Amino acid sequence: MMTTAMQLQLSQHPAAECWGAKALMSPHAEGMTIHLAEAEKNGAIQRAARKLDQQGIRHVVLTGEGWDLEACWAFWQGFRSPKGQRQVTWPTLSEADLTELDHRLTIIDWVRDTINKPAEDLGPQELARAAVDLLNNVAPDAVTYRILKGDELREQGYLGLHTVGRASTRAPALLTLDYNPSGDDAAPVFACLVGKGITFDTGGYSLKPSAPMDSMKSDMGGAATLTGALALAIARGLTKRVKLILCCADNMVSGNAMRLGDIIHYRNGKSVEVMNTDAEGRLVLADGLIDASAQQPELLIDAATLTGAAKMALGNDYHALFSFDDIAAQSLLHSADIEGESFWRLPLAEFHRQHLPSNFADLNNIASPAHTAGASSAAAFLSWFVTEYKKGWLHIDCSATYRKAGVDQWSAGATGIGVRTLANLLLK
Repeated sequence: MMTTAMQLQLSQHPAAECWGAKALMSPHAEGMTIHLAEAEKNGAIQRAARKLDQQGIRHVVLTGEGWDLEACWAFWQGFRSPKGQRQVTWPTLSEADLTELDHRLTIIDWVRDTINKPAEDLGPQELARAAVDLLNNVAPDAVTYRILKGDELREQGYLGLHTVGRASTRAPALLTLDYNPSGDDAAPVFACLVGKGITFDTGGYSLKPSAPMDSMKSDMGGAATLTGALALAIARGLTKRVKLILCCADNMVSGNAMRLGDIIHYRNGKSVEVMNTDAEGRLVLADGLIDASAQQPELLIDAATLTGAAKMALGNDYHALFSFDDIAAQSLLHSADIEGESFWRLPLAEFHRQHLPSNFADLNNIASPAHTAGASSAAAFLSWFVTEYKKGWLHIDCSATYRKAGVDQWSAGATGIGVRTLANLLLK
């Protein structure tokens, strides 16, 4: 059935008094006017779009002046929902802006859709294949990849990923994807991206309560965000070689699950005592970081929905950034400013690396009770698997990836925040 589209226009003037001087929207003959405060133009547009979605509006036409690329994108961010279809007739944009908008709609919507999928529909191997399919669509002639799964991981020494994933009936998988536009096997690797792809996280024997477990289909948000970032960077013209490593597994409970007190021996010589099976993300990322370090990239970025501590600090509004490299950290924060996304740097110091003592191994996978900086100690744990951890390494704890409930700017579900920032950073 065809529906009549609502026409939307922008105005820098306040609404008529009858609608209230601070009204965000007011009706006109063909639809609605969105009233903007200049300092928060795109935020106001996103909130208005969210209100329209909540009112059941499903088809709109953006008309009149002021609809530039970022205004259009802000509208889509608020209008889009994981339930049902939305249709927007876009205004006239330049060819370059229309191309960029199309790339965002294709790639960032892929990220949001993938994170929103039920765990039943997206296991470790399905996540790896979905990432390959997206990147093959963007760069069919420049991508090669390898997927290791199940016992292949144990046989080749990926014991963190195998140990976490072995309890599930769905085998863990490691995707190593090489974007090499030059085709030269000897070309240096500019960047390595390492993503946590836990497709469902029960917490293992350190079992989560039901309330925090109900959103754990999104625990692969880091992997999806980095996949989207690489895809968007390629679509924008990336010419440097980048490798993507996704560590994909379910963290389940079974007779074959890892136990508290188990010790994992990694390929870099480090041993780790597992004292909390719900701190599994760092155990799988360690394998990916070892491989990434061996490539000696200029830039090494990992992204993970890693800790509740980061979310307690920043809510769902910012991604947490950790790094020993001030220059690399500032470069990412500058990219975030350019792209209009929210990152916040949290502390990471050398002393945090000493917060993980074990009586039986080199490291514990959680900090001792005396040390309560959970997000910083998790980042410090990862640093033990990065050879040059003080140079070019950025760790992102993805607090802004997923919302359990809708708010005034966002529907419930995945946000796609971070994709544009990381794509921008790869192109610097």
